[in-house]
Amino acid sequence: MRVIDLINSNEKTAFSFEILPPLKGTGIEKLYETIDTLREFDPKYINITTHRSEYVYKDLGNGLFQRSRLRRRPGTVAVAAAIQNKYNITVVPHILCSGFTREETEYVLLDLQFLNIADLLVLRGDKAKHESVFTPEGDGYHHAIELQEQINNFNKGIFVDGSEMKVTSTPFSYGVACYPEKHEEAPNIDTDIHWLKKKMEQGAEYAVTQLFYDNRKYFDFVKRTRKAGVTIPIIPGIKPFKKLSQISMIPKTFKVDLPEELAKEAMKCKNDAEAQQVGIEWCVQQCKELMAHGIPSIHFYSIGAVDSIRKVARQVY
Repeated sequence: MRVIDLINSNEKTAFSFEILPPLKGTGIEKLYETIDTLREFDPKYINITTHRSEYVYKDLGNGLFQRSRLRRRPGTVAVAAAIQNKYNITVVPHILCSGFTREETEYVLLDLQFLNIADLLVLRGDKAKHESVFTPEGDGYHHAIELQEQINNFNKGIFVDGSEMKVTSTPFSYGVACYPEKHEEAPNIDTDIHWLKKKMEQGAEYAVTQLFYDNRKYFDFVKRTRKAGVTIPIIPGIKPFKKLSQISMIPKTFKVDLPEELAKEAMKCKNDAEAQQVGIEWCVQQCKELMAHGIPSIHFYSIGAVDSIRKVARQVY
C-alpha cells in the first residue's frame, strides 16, 4: 500500500519515524536496533534520509590542502531495500535536488523501481556547507517542484532525455516537506503556502512538517493551508527535546521557536537527564493534543532521540 493509503486506512493515529543511513564504513546493526526498539508501535512506514556529497580538505603537511568530495552517509537505496526485506515495512527513501544531477536522480529512480520501492519523500535539501546560497549540482534542480516534474515524467515512462521506456512499472507516489514556522528562505508564510499548494497540484499526496514544539503554530498553519486550497494531509513531524544545549541549538538549526513554557522548564534543569524528562513530558502532551484533534498520523524524527520516542509512544500509542 502507498503511504497515503496507509495513513488514510488506519483507524487510529498512525506511527512512523525517520532514520539516517549509517556513516560510511560502519555497519547497519545499530540502525536495526533502532527499528527493533520502535517496532512495538506498529510503524506504518519508515523514512530514510539522503545526504549529498560535501567537500573535505586534507592537510598534506606542506602548507597545502587537498580538496576532495566525500559522501559521509551513502546507501539510502540499499538501506531502504534491506529494511523492506528484513521487516516487510513500507520504506520511504528521501530524494533530493541538493547534490544530484538529473541523470543521477534518474539512476536512483531506476534502482528503486527494480527493488519495487514506490514511495518517496521529495525534497530540495539543504545547501552544501561551503555554499552561501543553494546551488544545484550540474544540471540539477533549484526547487523540489522541478524534481517532482522529473518523477512525474518517469511515471509516464519518459526518461530525462525525452526517450521512452520499453517497460514501465508501479508509478512512484510521494510526499513533500512543509514548514509551520516558514522555510528560512521564504519571504513570508503566505509565499511558502503558495508553493506547498503548487507541490500538491504537481502530484504530492501528503506533506510532512519540519519539527515543531508549539501545536498552536501547527494548527494555525493547517488552517491557513486549507483556506489557501491545500487539501492533502499535513503530517506533523515531532522530535522530543532532549538536552540542555538544545535550548539554543534547536532554534538556530531548525529555525523554529521553543514555546516559553518549555524553555522555562528546560532552563530549570540541572543536567541532560532532567532535560530529557521535560522533553518527554512535553512531547506526550503534544501528541495527545494532536491525536485529540484527529490527526491521521504522527511522524517522529528519531536521530538521537530513540529512547525518548519509545517512552513517549508507550504513553500515547
